[in-house]
Amino acid sequence: MTELHASAGTGPGDAHFTVFTDREDAAAVARSFAHPGTRTLKHPSGRPWLVGQWDDQEIVTAHAGPASLAVLGCCPIDATELERRAGRLRDLAELDTLARTLPGSFHLVAALDGQLRVQGTASGLRLVFHAAVDGVRVAASRADVLADALGAQPDEEQLAVRLLWPAPYPLFETSLWREVTAVAPEDALIVGADGRSARHSRWWSPPEPVRTLTDSAPLVRQALAQAVDARTRQGGVVSCDLSGGLDSTSICFLADRSAARVVASTWPGRDPADTDLYWAQQAAKHLPDVEHVVWDADASPLVYDDLLSIDDLLDEPTIGVMDRSRVLHHLPAMAERGSRLHLTGIGGDHVAWCSEAYYHRLLRTRPPFALRQLRGFRALWQWPLGATVRALADARPYGKWLEDSSGHLRDPIPATVTTSLGWGMPPRLFDWVTPDAERMAQRALREAAATTGPLHPDRGLHADLEQIRACTRIVRQWDRMAARVGVPMASPFLDDRVIEASLAVRPNERVSPWEYKPLLTAAMRGIVPEECLRRTNKAAASMDAAEGLRRHRADLLALWEDSRLEQLGLVDGKALRHLAQRPSSPGLREAILYSTIAAEVWLRGLSPARTR
Repeated sequence: MTELHASAGTGPGDAHFTVFTDREDAAAVARSFAHPGTRTLKHPSGRPWLVGQWDDQEIVTAHAGPASLAVLGCCPIDATELERRAGRLRDLAELDTLARTLPGSFHLVAALDGQLRVQGTASGLRLVFHAAVDGVRVAASRADVLADALGAQPDEEQLAVRLLWPAPYPLFETSLWREVTAVAPEDALIVGADGRSARHSRWWSPPEPVRTLTDSAPLVRQALAQAVDARTRQGGVVSCDLSGGLDSTSICFLADRSAARVVASTWPGRDPADTDLYWAQQAAKHLPDVEHVVWDADASPLVYDDLLSIDDLLDEPTIGVMDRSRVLHHLPAMAERGSRLHLTGIGGDHVAWCSEAYYHRLLRTRPPFALRQLRGFRALWQWPLGATVRALADARPYGKWLEDSSGHLRDPIPATVTTSLGWGMPPRLFDWVTPDAERMAQRALREAAATTGPLHPDRGLHADLEQIRACTRIVRQWDRMAARVGVPMASPFLDDRVIEASLAVRPNERVSPWEYKPLLTAAMRGIVPEECLRRTNKAAASMDAAEGLRRHRADLLALWEDSRLEQLGLVDGKALRHLAQRPSSPGLREAILYSTIAAEVWLRGLSPARTR
């Protein structure tokens, strides 16, 4: 781990680490990762096992015979239980069961008979990477730590891929450095006893969506309650977003049932039609023990705020930089009120709702029902009949869809129904992206098309999993930013157990044009008052985004001066500077600049250790 990372400051919520086998050559490499501010956890032999930064409350460890286990992150397991598990461990594959049963969000690290096993979460919120450092296989929770140790430079083709809007699976899950390998969320990394060989072993598969909503609602309630309890059982003060939406409201009411004292935080929208504040106040009436803080809407940071001053150490570009100021702005005030942790409702949209793409299959298996529902969706989302028919008739497998997408990167953005009923939104590149970048992105898409299948054969479940994993790529960076500010964030909806309980519900009962989030409504009945469960919409921050684009156009113009992407030949800086002077240009409201801004901000924030 580089000195830059060691000096950046860490606290609860910002655990990051590297893992080493119990060998002398690995111990020699581990010493190069140890700097002032880092901590070392040792094998029974005394050689380094984990080197990194973590808070005592974020780690539980156990040693028993030839086995060692470590849980890093949020998990209610205690040392005694973990030691019992370690004492019974005979094969690393046995940890599949443990990883699929524990609540919370955590990394699980094991050493047994000289081998290592390192895994994150199925959600993708906690990831694993590995690389050969001086011939020794090193695992890490962050890709940039390994890249720094290798002196590696970002791969230009991967940067070109990240300019796609959006980058489809699996392209957005690849490391930005060729020398660093990313482990898929559903896989665990196994490092051999030789300290050099490595393989990926699948530990997680999504549940088949076969349960009824009636049977599933208690299971979702239990999983979400356990997720909140894992964060609040220590008591103290915790803060919660209370936007008035079903997701954050559910988290607030569950937190209020805990031993912790709750402070609720509401940012009203600038749009007069925004009803978030009304619904938040209705919820607060039923939470007499909760301190409710309502912020001044006009004081809320806008989208694109402070882009030029972002200096967080990120291991990949993220469109989360666009909303960084909005996400973090109130956390210092929460800290002043004693909050040790901030709970959000992020992820509720991804697990309590689901993709309409399930109806591609349902149309073929339950035609009368699917047609009735599709008529409702057409009315709800204003889908044109012709585009709907074409989307439903498109039976291309995922690989063919990816391959075809590579030839249409400059086409107009397709109709919403194409995205909703298909494999996802086809990726696009825009006028400012150079032909060289386009060729690199096309090559990557074609290579992926030849080697990668979907996350699930059902395009609905594939879309759900892809959206969850795309969301967690943003949230994992926000979590690091929040920990640096001083109040860690947590998003219980993105815990694996909550995701599993939600994905197991029949799609025709989880998404409907006639009901808003029926699964969450059923799960929270009896916990959240009926008055609050009646909300059937959510606010959009389109006015905040449009105003942010106008107000920060000077920052956008400055961003493209001396552009790093332009220096690499990936974008036309002149075209971007011209666009920054015209913030009301048609199309900008569709966030088409986001991926380009994300890549530029990331390149500017690279540590000196990664640039020459």
